[in-house]
Amino acid sequence: MRFALLLVLAMALRAEDRFTQQLEETARVASVMVDGDVCRRIVTARAMEYLLRTDPKDRFLASDNYDVNAEAFNAVKKTLIRLSRLVPFPADANLWMPIPGHPDKVRIVIRNANELSQFWPWGALYQDMVPEMKTVLETGRRLTVTRKPGWVSALAPVRDSLGDIVALVEVASQRNLNAQENVK
Repeated sequence: MRFALLLVLAMALRAEDRFTQQLEETARVASVMVDGDVCRRIVTARAMEYLLRTDPKDRFLASDNYDVNAEAFNAVKKTLIRLSRLVPFPADANLWMPIPGHPDKVRIVIRNANELSQFWPWGALYQDMVPEMKTVLETGRRLTVTRKPGWVSALAPVRDSLGDIVALVEVASQRNLNAQENVK
């Protein structure tokens, strides 16, 4: 009986490890497949101008003026969707970029189909940069984050043609996915 229990536990841990390993491998692939030069062209100068502005008369000023270069956006979004399909379970590959002149802030530039992210507060255009993202952007090392119970996010740097880190990809999923949780 005891042996059977240990065997079941070992199999569960192995499956858990495969789950994390698949997300990490997808993040590794993302770091070479996502083009940082194209990422830099996604958000328009006009949208960046309004991103951090607040107007007491129009609390939706930034989101109403958020626009993108469609060609760059679609190219990267398609790549991220394909990457998320490398794993045999629901996952998303999201693009995050730092905000120039605001080293403590980050913006989610592209979310994907399942809206899976353990970092993104629904509806936010930008937010405080979490320490793990800062580490990836500063060091270029991939990291795996399990802050929220049941969540795994593999973070990987995105480089431009000069080798500079300009963004990061979050490949995220939940071990026990609740389809309604992320769409509130």
